[in-house]
Amino acid sequence: MFQQRTQQSSVSGLLTLSEVVFHSVVRSVRSKHNNAFAALALNILQAVLFVAAFFAMFALLGLRGSAIRGDFLLYVISGVFLFMVHTKTVGAVASAEGPSSPMMQHAPMNTMVAILSAAIGALYIQVFSLFIILFVYHVAFTPVHIEEPIPAFGMILLAWTTGASVGLVFLVLKPWAPGLVSILTMIYQRANMIASGKMFLANTLPSFMLAMFDWNPLFHCIDQARGFVFINYNPHFSSWQYAAWVALVLIVIGLMGEFYTRRQVSISWGARR
Repeated sequence: MFQQRTQQSSVSGLLTLSEVVFHSVVRSVRSKHNNAFAALALNILQAVLFVAAFFAMFALLGLRGSAIRGDFLLYVISGVFLFMVHTKTVGAVASAEGPSSPMMQHAPMNTMVAILSAAIGALYIQVFSLFIILFVYHVAFTPVHIEEPIPAFGMILLAWTTGASVGLVFLVLKPWAPGLVSILTMIYQRANMIASGKMFLANTLPSFMLAMFDWNPLFHCIDQARGFVFINYNPHFSSWQYAAWVALVLIVIGLMGEFYTRRQVSISWGARR
């Protein structure tokens, strides 16, 4: 009440927001474990186990011949990591702090900062894990060759954006039906184990099966990413523009819902979670 407010310019306001987001990202990453390095190590171990499990499954079932000509482990990584980026971001954003959180009592903090920090924290952990695994594989086993690395990384960012948009919709719905939204979030993440298409190629699917997967923006991101990673694969039945439009529509819906929910929120809502 007795604090004097100063008018900030656009640049200073952006710098202040960036600083708050940075500290919130650090807090988000460290919240997974008391030691930040241990949190990163656990995520790298989880990613390695995912890759090893799918590599062994393909080898045991004799499905390696159905993959793209090239580095088979890179084929597995290109699917597993986009899946992990997407699903981890969905979970992080969906569980971000809402308007009734005690953290919102601090002046620089708001729901947009909480959403951004959750999404950027998830992206940081997954991208760092990816670079570490690719570096070790490149140095210890065989040189890694990605045909178009910049567009391939763009597909990682697009998978992250679609995950953030889906998580934002779940976050907006959570105060109204917390139990139901938690179940729907878990179902969506588990369904993407199959619906993401990380185990097969869109070009090899018959039309009746393709219709079961092409609704999923992550399916398009993974298939397009493999087109950029391998010179021998040209995706015909997927489109990164579709994933981008889905992300844009969900972000607009999520921001509208967040604005409405923030105006209706009360402290007592926290007791229903």
